[in-house]
Amino acid sequence: MRLRLDLAYDGTDFRGWARQPGLRTVQGTLETAITRILGGDPQLVVAGRTDAGVHASGQVAHLDLTDAQQARLAKARTPTAEALAARLTGVLGQYPDVAVHRTAEAAPGFDARFSAVWRRYEYRIADLATEYDPLERGRTTTVKAHLDAEAMDAAARSLIGLHDFAAYCKWRDGATTIRTLLEFGWRRDERGILRANVKADAFCHSMVRALVGACAAVGEGRMDAADIVRIRDEGVRTSDAKVLAARGLTLTEVGYPADDLLASRADQTRARRTLDEG
Repeated sequence: MRLRLDLAYDGTDFRGWARQPGLRTVQGTLETAITRILGGDPQLVVAGRTDAGVHASGQVAHLDLTDAQQARLAKARTPTAEALAARLTGVLGQYPDVAVHRTAEAAPGFDARFSAVWRRYEYRIADLATEYDPLERGRTTTVKAHLDAEAMDAAARSLIGLHDFAAYCKWRDGATTIRTLLEFGWRRDERGILRANVKADAFCHSMVRALVGACAAVGEGRMDAADIVRIRDEGVRTSDAKVLAARGLTLTEVGYPADDLLASRADQTRARRTLDEG
C-alpha cells in the first residue's frame, strides 16, 4: 500500500527536509512519529526537498507500507489510511512545527516526487516601506531599502520560460540547471509585504532565493531587468545579486496530472533525470 501525505511545517528549527544523523529534520521527525504508530523503518519520498529554514504549507510526500505496517494499521481502532493523519497529530504533540493534514491511499502510479508537474513557492520581503511585524519575522525577510515593486515584477516576468538557470543555482555535480519557469511575479499585499509567486516544473538548489535576490537588487535600483536576463544568459553566478535568506521562502503547492497520467509522468521524469545525471 502506498500512502499520500499532505503536510505543512515551519522550517525555522529544522535543518531542512532530508534526514541527517544527529540533526533535527522534517523527514526524521515524521519518520520517527510513523515508527511509533506503525513500526518498521518508514522511508518518506517528498515532492520538494526543502533547505534548512524553508517552510512549507503545501508539501506532499508518499510512504510505502510493508505487510507488517499494513497489519498494524488494520488493527487500529480506526483502521483506515485517512485516520493516520489524526494519529500522527497525537504523536507529534501540542503545537508542533510540522503537521500532516491528510493521509490517504495513493492513486495507482502516484509518486510524490516524480509524478509532480510543477511546484509553487512564495517569497515574502518586508522593506523600509513596511511596518515591522514581529509576529511575521519567522517567515519574512527584511531588506533595509525602499523597493520598487513594479520594477521587481517586470524583472521577474522577463525571466519566465525554458532556460538554463545555472547563474541562479548552486552547482551540483551532474545535475541539470535547465528549468521551465512558468510564473514569476511580485505584488504588495494589503499590509505592504512584497510577495513573490514563483512556479516552475522543478527547481535547482537555491534557485528561488537567488531569483528573488536578483529582483530585490532591481527593486533597490542597483540592477535592472536587462541585467538579470544577461546574468541568466551568461550562465555565471555573480555576487551582484544576493541569495536571500531561507526564512522568507515557503513551498505552497505541488501540481500533479490526472490520476490516469500519474504513472507515465513518473516514468517520463525518471528517464529525464537519469539522462541529466549521467
